[in-house]
Amino acid sequence: MFVKGVGMTRFDFSQKHWWEFAYEATMEALEDAGMNISQVDMIIFSSMSSTDGADHQTHKASFLAEIFKTNVPIIEVPAVCAGGGVAFWVGVNFLRTKRYRNILIIGAEHLVENISEVVVDHILSASERFLEQMEGALFPVQNALLWQRYQQKYGATMDDLALISYKNHQNAVLNEKAYFYQRPVSLEQIKKSPVVASPFRLFDCSLSVNGGAAAVISRERTDIKILGAGFATDTILPFSREDETHFLATKIAAKEAYREAKIKPSDIDVAEIHDAFSSVELFSYEDLGFAKVGEGAKLVREGYFNLDGKLPVNPSGGLKAKGHPISATGLAQVYEVVNQLRKRCGRRQVKNPKIGLCHNIGGAGGSVTVIIFKKL
Repeated sequence: MFVKGVGMTRFDFSQKHWWEFAYEATMEALEDAGMNISQVDMIIFSSMSSTDGADHQTHKASFLAEIFKTNVPIIEVPAVCAGGGVAFWVGVNFLRTKRYRNILIIGAEHLVENISEVVVDHILSASERFLEQMEGALFPVQNALLWQRYQQKYGATMDDLALISYKNHQNAVLNEKAYFYQRPVSLEQIKKSPVVASPFRLFDCSLSVNGGAAAVISRERTDIKILGAGFATDTILPFSREDETHFLATKIAAKEAYREAKIKPSDIDVAEIHDAFSSVELFSYEDLGFAKVGEGAKLVREGYFNLDGKLPVNPSGGLKAKGHPISATGLAQVYEVVNQLRKRCGRRQVKNPKIGLCHNIGGAGGSVTVIIFKKL
């Protein structure tokens, strides 16, 4: 199984309809693949854009059939923040049936279209409504509590998280499709930004934006091979898990992806990690096998995950500085890793990458995909 083409819109607050983001990303992916829509055998789509917004469009699959003038199967895969990754995983497994040759996967989101309270409520549909939220455990609060447990166990500091955020902002400055493109943020600004949920500051939290991303995958050989694809789920309440400081679903999905790919974590040359919060990126270094448990912060201080480090992570800027349009995020990660492997990334290009990894999370570790690619 291979990647033919990838596409992505700019991530911003522009008020286009969700289908305009889907169309723009798809056209770029098809052009990149050297194909037209008539050569696509199936479309898999992910979006959580609210149907109570300007579009009022629930039947998105049929709407896409209208736009693309096609009668192929179109499946909508909602999986909150992991929507793009899960849609990709579903596409890979449809290719394995050998009934389909070329599959188009799209994630598109017109998320930021309403007052903040309404947008926050839509995002909160990814977490438990009655026990957690009634106690005020919104996502920043929930993740701040997980981070405090991690700090108690392993001694990491807020300065470590600031370095992660700073790294991602430095990378986003070089990414023309990132929200923070050419908008540098200093380490001092990060450390002095307003407290959101103590001890989290504003720059520890990812940015909700609008946008779309797409990929064409195929059974026909190209220069980018899909080596492995893992997917796992976990309980919606992180505090009911045996270890709330790490995400078991990431470990399971990674183990499956590495097994399929027949590689080790040390073989990865570049990675896009789901940094919805800077602490999640730190946990994930360890869950993905890039660092020993409790030692991720040490590698952060050494610059191990910087653009010029041994394992560059989030060269796109990550969710933190590229932006997080929910369902489009996982496919935006694919867009970055594929382009890194094809050496198309200009000033943020990683040196000679051969194998890349994408890690996409839905909720607080509730759904996780890990996809591994190789440049042939």
